[in-house]
Amino acid sequence: MNPLTGKAATMEEWLEHLKLNREIMENVTYWHTQPARPARTSPFPPELDPRLAAALGARNIASLYTHQALAFESVRAGRHVVTVTPTASGKTLCYNLPVLQRLLTDPSARALYLFPTKALAQDQVAELQELADAMEVDIKTHTYDGDTPPTVRQVIRNAGHIVVTNPDMLHSAILPHHTKWVKLFENLKYIVIDELHAYRGVFGSHVANVIRRLKRICRFYGSNPQFLCASATIANPREHAERLIEEPFALVDDNGAPAGEKHLVFYNPPVVNRQLGIRRSSVLESQKLASLLLRSGIQTIVFARSRVRVEILLTYLQELTKREFGPKSIRGYRGGYLPKLRREIEKGLRSGEIRGVVSTNALELGIDIGQLQACVLNGYPGSIASTWQQSGRAGRRHGSSVTFLVASSNPLDQYLIQHPDYFLGRPPEEARIHPDNLLILLDHIKCAAYELPFEAGDTFGGEKLVDLLEFLAEEKVLHENAGRWYWMEQAFPAHGISLRSAAQENFVIIDMTEGHRVLGEVDRFGAPTLIHEEAIYLHEGVQYQVEKLDYPEKKAYVRQVNVDYFTDASLAVELKVLHVDKERESPGGAIVRQYGELMVTAKPTIFKKMRLRTHENIGSGPIHLPEEELHTSGYWFSFSEEAAAVRSANDMQSALLGLANVLVHLAPLHLMCDPMDICVVPQVKAVHTKQPTIYFYDRYPGGIGLSQRLYEKHDELLAEAGRLIEGCGCLSGCPACVGPIEEVGLLGKDLALGLLQRTAGAAG
Repeated sequence: MNPLTGKAATMEEWLEHLKLNREIMENVTYWHTQPARPARTSPFPPELDPRLAAALGARNIASLYTHQALAFESVRAGRHVVTVTPTASGKTLCYNLPVLQRLLTDPSARALYLFPTKALAQDQVAELQELADAMEVDIKTHTYDGDTPPTVRQVIRNAGHIVVTNPDMLHSAILPHHTKWVKLFENLKYIVIDELHAYRGVFGSHVANVIRRLKRICRFYGSNPQFLCASATIANPREHAERLIEEPFALVDDNGAPAGEKHLVFYNPPVVNRQLGIRRSSVLESQKLASLLLRSGIQTIVFARSRVRVEILLTYLQELTKREFGPKSIRGYRGGYLPKLRREIEKGLRSGEIRGVVSTNALELGIDIGQLQACVLNGYPGSIASTWQQSGRAGRRHGSSVTFLVASSNPLDQYLIQHPDYFLGRPPEEARIHPDNLLILLDHIKCAAYELPFEAGDTFGGEKLVDLLEFLAEEKVLHENAGRWYWMEQAFPAHGISLRSAAQENFVIIDMTEGHRVLGEVDRFGAPTLIHEEAIYLHEGVQYQVEKLDYPEKKAYVRQVNVDYFTDASLAVELKVLHVDKERESPGGAIVRQYGELMVTAKPTIFKKMRLRTHENIGSGPIHLPEEELHTSGYWFSFSEEAAAVRSANDMQSALLGLANVLVHLAPLHLMCDPMDICVVPQVKAVHTKQPTIYFYDRYPGGIGLSQRLYEKHDELLAEAGRLIEGCGCLSGCPACVGPIEEVGLLGKDLALGLLQRTAGAAG
């Protein structure tokens, strides 16, 4: 029996048969094998409580991995600690051991655990409770989130030794009501922050301010807790922890955990039109690989970049495997699904009842979903760190595992798939935050003033606090009396501030097929392109058409349909420079780059109907929605008249568009951000400079420091763009470099390259 169509006995056997499959192997550009790694261990520390040692022994843990022992020692020495090791390496014990040790010797002590999601928090409580039960001691561990019943909340406030929550709950339900949590704050010894790498961008900038408020309240109650942080691999773990917490940290990164053999297979879909450089759809190739794995009895996770792709892949896989496994054995998982549905899917994966799952990066974090053996990445996830995180969801405990990285046609995917050494030889990206972003900082100063009045001499963030307090007093938000600033509005401010985005409100999606039920939600920035009227909204593989979008009330009403297409919307963007903060001219004056404040006006214009499976355009329609304004920071560079010497404005348009198509995909390599976080707009004659200009801007109010980083990396960015375009094997431009010929014309590739070479020549 052929294991590619029947049941494979082992992963090793399946991989050997795969290597004989010519149809698959001719598209494999590189096969990277990470050998299995044995464990490196240390004996239990002599200070470890015998009850804790016995409980670990009952779980077949007779020693600690080297990083767990080092973390325990560092915490005992009174230092703030950040532990950075790969997925499934036992980071949890790095903070659970010192916390449980302290609680066993001092029952009045308290600990606060923060996780970015509810699912992670619930996993954690189950694990802590198991250890406490094994030791037969009364250590009360409770989750405190939006689902916690009111009757249980009071018990947790008074008696919870370990309170497990998320930053959103800390921000809106614990800190504003700290007077009800006196026992916790007076006795708080440890604050645990897991998945530290998740706190980046807007979310991380908000959380850094929540930590400032938390430390302020701890000082008020006389406690000075230690911070114990854990993170997946990023380039700047200690710096990121110190920026987030504003304290010095000890770094523990000597990973002693064992790992099974890992295979990372770089897969490039076949070319179907060599002249135009068009490849077969990465969605269809991902579906093919996932089907081979699932039909061979291999439990598989498929990651896709967007909600729409998740739903399209899910639809295809459910159709293919319906007869063999039943529709409930392949499930989707993404933001916008309601919590109950997500818990059900996580449980099904752990039990093995669910054979496959198609997910956005929502499952990238360390939620316990059991022992998956294979991972298919539909397109490069956008950062090296995310790729290793997603790949790490397969083979989490032992045995061999495989990850397929299936390239899409975008330039970044094509660059990486053809230069695997670039991916494998680079460290993961840096996590970046900008906690002193004025909009975010002001929001949290309001929250902090509600919690405790500010006094003369207080500090909060890097900006001059008195100026901000006086501004809020003028706005009649605060009241100043004898050098103290008091909150003076009726409502408490945390309620209206979302940590997850710079926009406050999500749109709720209501299914009207049978009665009215809430289906999910979409953030404000995504709403105009995802849930405009006539849009096809996909949820768990089911199609819904948006019948009405109530923009003022933030509600979209949908009805179930069965059509053979999905929709894709376009945005028209206008830019206005408000202020220039930095400027630099290249040697020879070919390029002037600037950094400053921008006003961006975006308006959705039309949507296209794309046929399922073939992805051809079968129609379009207008979108009637108001403009959205965004005040943000940006970086832009303009070409001098000599550098921009081309025959016509048309040629200039092709050159700029081609270059922008490359840069929009290269920029995320330098930033630990989703490609959606940064936008690129080319203009043949910019209003601000009167010259051909390419703009980058942060897709968040006030900016979060991304475009500022690109301003600094300008030379490196353009050099890489030149290498990518030159190294592409197409004749006149293709989706893997400057974009398709229909977009940039027959000379698009030459024109973009010529523009770069002229500027480099002028600089030389």
